[in-house]
Amino acid sequence: MKYSKPLFPFLLGCALLLSTATLSEIGWISGGIQLLLFCSVVLYPIWKTEKLSYVDIGWPWGLVCIGIVTIIMSDGYGWRVWGVGLLYIFMGARMGLGAIILWRKGYIQQELPRYRYQRMRWERSGKSNTQLAMQIDALVQGLANATYLAFPAFIMGTNQNSSISMIELVGLGLWIASFVMESIADQQKLSFLRKMKKEQQRNKVCTIGLWKYTRHPNYFAEWMVWNALIIMAIPSWIALQSNESTVLWVLLGLGLLFVSLVMYTSLVHLTGAKPAEYYSLQKRPDYKAYTENVNMFFPGTSKIK
Repeated sequence: MKYSKPLFPFLLGCALLLSTATLSEIGWISGGIQLLLFCSVVLYPIWKTEKLSYVDIGWPWGLVCIGIVTIIMSDGYGWRVWGVGLLYIFMGARMGLGAIILWRKGYIQQELPRYRYQRMRWERSGKSNTQLAMQIDALVQGLANATYLAFPAFIMGTNQNSSISMIELVGLGLWIASFVMESIADQQKLSFLRKMKKEQQRNKVCTIGLWKYTRHPNYFAEWMVWNALIIMAIPSWIALQSNESTVLWVLLGLGLLFVSLVMYTSLVHLTGAKPAEYYSLQKRPDYKAYTENVNMFFPGTSKIK
């Protein structure tokens, strides 16, 4: 039970998606594609190498698959379908190409730090069968792609209304602003690291730009990208009310909200902020002071001058 427990919320998501009148067909096809993708590029390599980092290849390319399936199978208004489909393809390809670069450089084969941290978490919880724990964790990500992470795209793909609502435009604006914020944060960190390398200073803490107001502006911005997709999907979810039973319609709305919780939990607790900080506290002498002066996730006032 302790190994399989993380699967339950996502198995419920599968049951919900496949029980709907409007999304069951796309759910079956998308789920099959995600299963094929994860078996070939994640589950099998993990079994052969005992390295969980292959998840970083599977999940972003799974987003690309969601986008493609949405464009091909959805019968909603064309501009909306293509718009959300291309957003997923763009998000996934951007991260997926980065993962392939890491793989070609050998980083994924050596296991990324956040997944080494996951092994310590398993040890603390009494999970001694590491191979099984890795397969379950990878399968959870595949199920997340097949269910909740696909909800915004699939729901928007059903909306045949040719009018783009103000809520959708607000969501799109938030998506653009969040993506720009994430890109700026990444560029600021990269520039800082290059400067430190040029000055031959090692293990310094980046406190410039956005990094002065949150210790993980890139993770916060990534979370907001998904919140923006949820907002964009709200009008389409409302339009679904006439096509689904009240119970399933309400559950789909709760599933949309669950996307935010899934991404927050991952970006803060599982593979994001907390694992990164565990190693930064060991590696960077000034990081302890940084944690005392800057918020971990949500941007806020800074005591750094």
